[in-house]
Amino acid sequence: MQNWRTKKLKDLMKAILTLKDEKMALNFFRDLCTIDELEEMAQRWEIAQLLNNGQSYRAIAEKVSVSTTTVARIAQWLEHGEGGYRIALDKIKR
Repeated sequence: MQNWRTKKLKDLMKAILTLKDEKMALNFFRDLCTIDELEEMAQRWEIAQLLNNGQSYRAIAEKVSVSTTTVARIAQWLEHGEGGYRIALDKIKR
């Protein structure tokens, strides 16, 4: 697998880390992404939260209007990815 942690991506992450509040983040991401891209990311995050709460793939798929394959893909990243979902979910719990 090609190294996905490129300088361009690291520069983007540094820019994101400078954002101080929700309004700044919303404005930045709206300028950066299309509405569809934002909705897709928000949907993935919702699925990760529902999985974390122990809901079944089928219940999540019906609630979010996605396939169980999509839910399974998010579950795979939640359990065996880079740990990003887990870190964010744990921080929100506190």
